[in-house]
Amino acid sequence: MDIDAWVWWLIVAVGLGIPLVLTAMPELGMFAVGAVAAAVVAALGGGIVAQVLVFVAVSVALIAVVRPIAARHRAGQTGHASGIDALKGRQAVVLERVSAAGGRIKLAGEVWSARSLDEGQIFEPGRQVDVVDIDGATAVVM
Repeated sequence: MDIDAWVWWLIVAVGLGIPLVLTAMPELGMFAVGAVAAAVVAALGGGIVAQVLVFVAVSVALIAVVRPIAARHRAGQTGHASGIDALKGRQAVVLERVSAAGGRIKLAGEVWSARSLDEGQIFEPGRQVDVVDIDGATAVVM
């Protein structure tokens, strides 16, 4: 049983696609697309040199184009704080006297329990404070 070259290239593409799904390495997907392009060249009657050149050219071109775009996209997402990290550094209004023992503030439209960062600091109602940390369900302010 003699298998055509284009079938071998499709087997290589599937062989690269399986670890792509298991490892989430996008480079393997780009190599798989290169293998599909080489299969097309083989099906059209291109020689082995042409097949290998198309495989390498398509794979390298995809890596050269897609990886920088993905890196820029990934870098742009890291700047967005969420959850309690988004609350750190924000200002709040004291609702009930805040000391090291506790108190209440209004932070991001919600009422939070709070305590002062330093033992000797006391904040009276109506005063603006800065949130420096979130300790469980308590905002640490100064």
